[in-house]
Amino acid sequence: MTQETDIKFGTDGWRAIIGDTYTFANVERVAAATAAWLGKTASGSSSVVIGYDTRFEGSAFALAAARVIAGMGVHVYLGDAFTTTPAVSWATNALGCDAGVVITASHNPPAYNGYKLKASFGGPATPDQITAVEKEIPGERPRDVPSAESLVKTGAIELIDLNSRYLDAIARLIDLEAIRTSGLSIAYDAMFGSGQGMMTRLLSSKQVLTIHDDHNPGFHGQAPEPIERNLGELSKLVRESGCDVGLATDGDGDRIGLYDENGAFVDAHRIMALLFQFLVEERHLRGDVVKSFAATDLLDKMGAAYGLKVETTKVGFKYIASRMVEGNVLVGGEESGGIAVAGHIPERDGIYAGLLMVEMMVKTGKSLSTLVTELMTTFGQHHAYRRDLRLSQDVKDRFMNRLETDGLDRVAGQKVTSLDDLDGLKFRTENGGWVMIRPSGTEPVLRVYSEADSPDGAEALVNDVAAMVGAGK
Repeated sequence: MTQETDIKFGTDGWRAIIGDTYTFANVERVAAATAAWLGKTASGSSSVVIGYDTRFEGSAFALAAARVIAGMGVHVYLGDAFTTTPAVSWATNALGCDAGVVITASHNPPAYNGYKLKASFGGPATPDQITAVEKEIPGERPRDVPSAESLVKTGAIELIDLNSRYLDAIARLIDLEAIRTSGLSIAYDAMFGSGQGMMTRLLSSKQVLTIHDDHNPGFHGQAPEPIERNLGELSKLVRESGCDVGLATDGDGDRIGLYDENGAFVDAHRIMALLFQFLVEERHLRGDVVKSFAATDLLDKMGAAYGLKVETTKVGFKYIASRMVEGNVLVGGEESGGIAVAGHIPERDGIYAGLLMVEMMVKTGKSLSTLVTELMTTFGQHHAYRRDLRLSQDVKDRFMNRLETDGLDRVAGQKVTSLDDLDGLKFRTENGGWVMIRPSGTEPVLRVYSEADSPDGAEALVNDVAAMVGAGK
């Protein structure tokens, strides 16, 4: 038999277009590699949690993976319904499993599905673990895989209610009673993802107004990514219904987007900063902050003010998670909305982070807009902007090669003062801002990020880079 498609994990798992290279044969190959890796690394008998989100054929792909892994002697806990990535990560740790698997493409467009691998500590598998699994991927689809019926009958596959267990854990971490009695109303956009029903189960349908809270594997044609351009209906719901806050989670529930009571978007940079402030000033906790390369300098300024360490990692939550496992970290997060907070698993969790923000509003007695305004007043103006440029591979490669060779002298009329190439290229400017250019690890795009002391300034930096590569406005 000929060699199958070459499979490589990107920034956060393996992702591909359904029916193209994301096929049952290839999912089974990755599952076989997962089981083979566990056979070499786990001591004694091993076990895995497998979950899936709302994407097309998610349950079928999950069952295919479960059959292969269980058929190779690994005990499988299989979710009995679609669930979030944080729920799988939590269960992996809580059940003492050696690994977790999530069939999801997270925030990617509807045509994609994927395979995320979780470590025993309840967070993304480490780069070394992922490399080890990649080396085990066989060239052919596994043969003679036992039937699901036989594996369930013998107990090799155990169906489990992951959602209820996860929600019970969240209820122990958040002061839900304070939120329930506060009178605050919450608008929640599940973006047709696996966060559906979670907020109302934790609170009530009277307190939570929902949209895009039904099963639609096509996501109405829109990528389930909780960024401002995708959340116009949530902003409208907040304004028209008089809600105190709007909360959105992505396709697999690990990323967050927020709107204040005026329907204004509150990005992940500010969410991370507010959570940092809440834990230090209200909960009186001490610890480090770990942020990705594209995250705000505001966190560094806050760390200096609090006398706490702020570290920067490469893009990809797996780097942040590894650091959280090592030591006392209060907040770990990414520009893209993936945020982990102390007291929970070392994993992004949009529902937990969102409810913690609501708890902050309740405990401080302040609106979200007031909290943001006071944050900027105390630590200075920090405004972020981002564009994803869809370019041919050739154009993208030539542009990056040019930047790596020649650099930039000026951008948006400002002198470039330094370059940081930790992960992509970040050019810092004379007025304290920066622009960062990085090819995506999961999509065919070039991401351009910026930060400046005004919204217009941040946008100008990004648009100037876009013009350089011929992408225009």
